[in-house]
Amino acid sequence: MSEPDDRTQVEQAVEHAVDLFVYAPIGLLFEGASLLPQLVAKGKSQVSMARMIGRFAVGQGRTEASKATAKLQDQAAGVLDFLGDSVTSIPGDAPTPVNAASQVGVTATATRATRQPAKGAARAATTASLAIPDYDGLSASQVVNRLAGLSAPELKSVQRYESANRGRKTILSKVAQLQGS
Repeated sequence: MSEPDDRTQVEQAVEHAVDLFVYAPIGLLFEGASLLPQLVAKGKSQVSMARMIGRFAVGQGRTEASKATAKLQDQAAGVLDFLGDSVTSIPGDAPTPVNAASQVGVTATATRATRQPAKGAARAATTASLAIPDYDGLSASQVVNRLAGLSAPELKSVQRYESANRGRKTILSKVAQLQGS
């Protein structure tokens, strides 16, 4: 046989084709039974790794989406607090009932502040009387962002509720700061 350097490109291509299409299948035929369990194990390992990475990526995506959603909610709440009662109805419309006030952008904090929970009422009834909707579902930073637009009685309600339940110091200190100013 001649040296590999002496062969032409056509001869080298033919040799590679013979290796690929003749010798590799024959080798696989004789050694395939012993290699198959190893190949299956490697395949399972790769699929398991891909699943783990996929779950991690989905979890990270959810976390980032939650953060972005919370940030947008806070920004929207800030805009609504800024607008406050300055939103007025279009002239010629019928007066808006108090229950529908929040649907046209006017906060109904005065209505919420006057509601008092009955003695022995459940925790849900107490949170319903707070001026911040879905209070228990909010993080401390989200609650703090909403405190500036509350009246003194509403701040007192938030202070009482927070002290009696979760006792988050960031909320209690912000309420104290707002009550002092």
